[in-house]
Amino acid sequence: MGAAEDLTALHRAGRLVAEYPTVAPLLARLTEADTGAELARAGRLLARLDPDEIAAAHPGVRVVPVAVTGHGTLGPLVPLLTAELARHGLVLRAVVSDFDTYVFDLADPGSPLYRADPDVALCVLDPDVVAGELPVPWTAQDAAAVLEEKLTLLEGLAARFAGTARGTLVYNTIPLPRRIAGQLVDERSRARLGAAWRTANARLLDLVGTHPKVSVVDLDPIVAGGAAVTDPRLDAYAKAHLSDAVLAGYAREVGHLVRARLGRTRKALAVDLDNTVWGGVLGDDGIDGIEVADSYRGEAFRAFQRVVVQLGAQGIPVAAVSKNDPEPVRQALRDHPRMTLREEHLVRVVANWLPKHDNLRDLAAALNLGIDSLVFTDDSAFECGLVRAELPEVAVVALDDEPALHVERLLRDGWFDTRELTRDDIARPARYREEIDRRDFLDRFGSIEDYLRELGVAVRFDPAGPAELGRVSQLTLRTNQFNLTTERLQLADVQARAADPAQLVLAVYARDRFGDNGLVGAVLARRDGTDLHLDNAVLSCRVFSRGIEQACLAALLRHAAATGVTSVHGSYVPSPRNAVVKDLLPRYGFAVVGEDAGRTRFRHDLTTPPAVPDHVALETTLKGAAP
Repeated sequence: MGAAEDLTALHRAGRLVAEYPTVAPLLARLTEADTGAELARAGRLLARLDPDEIAAAHPGVRVVPVAVTGHGTLGPLVPLLTAELARHGLVLRAVVSDFDTYVFDLADPGSPLYRADPDVALCVLDPDVVAGELPVPWTAQDAAAVLEEKLTLLEGLAARFAGTARGTLVYNTIPLPRRIAGQLVDERSRARLGAAWRTANARLLDLVGTHPKVSVVDLDPIVAGGAAVTDPRLDAYAKAHLSDAVLAGYAREVGHLVRARLGRTRKALAVDLDNTVWGGVLGDDGIDGIEVADSYRGEAFRAFQRVVVQLGAQGIPVAAVSKNDPEPVRQALRDHPRMTLREEHLVRVVANWLPKHDNLRDLAAALNLGIDSLVFTDDSAFECGLVRAELPEVAVVALDDEPALHVERLLRDGWFDTRELTRDDIARPARYREEIDRRDFLDRFGSIEDYLRELGVAVRFDPAGPAELGRVSQLTLRTNQFNLTTERLQLADVQARAADPAQLVLAVYARDRFGDNGLVGAVLARRDGTDLHLDNAVLSCRVFSRGIEQACLAALLRHAAATGVTSVHGSYVPSPRNAVVKDLLPRYGFAVVGEDAGRTRFRHDLTTPPAVPDHVALETTLKGAAP
């Protein structure tokens, strides 16, 4: 039975709520076949479910409140959003506003939109936002005036949202359909209209840089991909001013955005080689026989290699996982004159005859990542199916024998999308290579203590500066294992805490004999009289088990005692991934004082703060924190 039939069968049997964790893998199979209509159909089935029932049946599944407002009819968007969030294992709780109420919704702090306290508020903009206010007859200058008025309004609404709500406001660029541009018959006027329209969209996109709580979905790539902006009949009769195809692409982008906001961005890419990175089978065709360039198919493979290198240059660790003998693979990557993807672009080359799912497990362990951090791409339906069956947490990008489609399929789901790249992101692949060197270094020692002494760990623990706040936000969003309370903070949230004199936003920097790890952790705390509340502590999985967390907790507790604090309070909130920190606080002298709603609360009386480990050199400017 196919994926659509499986989903329908669950629905008819009344089992969709009970089996909700199986929905994401089913929808992954639907999207691989590029069956947009079936995905929409799945969304209509799933939209009938009660989010509260799903949450009660599956406490680990995240329900995401999303407010939907805008200018036109937006009901058709809800099933599409439902399906896209379900693809990522999430549940949509939609609050849909009435027709054309977006100004009231965003301007009035008492509106239903604000009362819903959404994680994401979607303000869907369409061409009729402008066309509906043009006089008859109209000129390009009239359109420019309307665009200016609308952009001023939208900028003001964004500022109101940023000062009122905790979530993210999402605008979108406004496509210019032929039915509007074509009403101007002279080329010069049409050019003026196009310039004014694009300037307005550029201003919308610029809001991402000026408002940390605003995101903008660019609809131009969706329209450029062949989606008609409007359906003329639905536009006229139902006031649905964006086509189903555009709404489907928009919903997909919103799914990526929500996934990133919740810290579910993937962290590493594993690529097959034969017929994925190059054409042909290296073991059969030899280095001179594989297709890399200088032919139609070879150019397609080279285009794919360029994209893989591009991703790696933006901080995505890339590894090769291939069923091949290792030396020919390394020789091909090093010596083939037309190869774009080289060995130095890869954090690891895994070439052997073991099952790929076993190699992916080993790769995740070598990088100190969870298996759900990986994206795997392969042209073999067998290999993709086996990895999906054995490692359902891995995001599988299935390719086929048409290399011209490789790039589109790899990029389609935005697995690595993030709000903003930091310097630490760019340096990440090199640091993962250093981490593999550390593991090789560890093998030379008889004990972990000897290893740590020789590793030369140095930690700097200081208040985060303005330039580091984006990285601190990113750590709270992307760190799943060493994350004490799993509180996810957007940049605006971190900025607000850093500006509050009663709060501490502390950054953890680490380095050792193999290199500088950069900003790898953060501690967030707040002062309340003589109490200090440890709101969260996060640490990158790259630097686990080196005494860094002990050094920072010791420094924090010493600082608290030196500044008049008499007790430090902290909590542990369990998640599916953070069991590694379950005993973090009691390990360093915190006592349990209570439990409620799954949260374990602790207290430290500061009589015996932990010591900084002997093998860690701690640098800090915090008062009283230095050893």
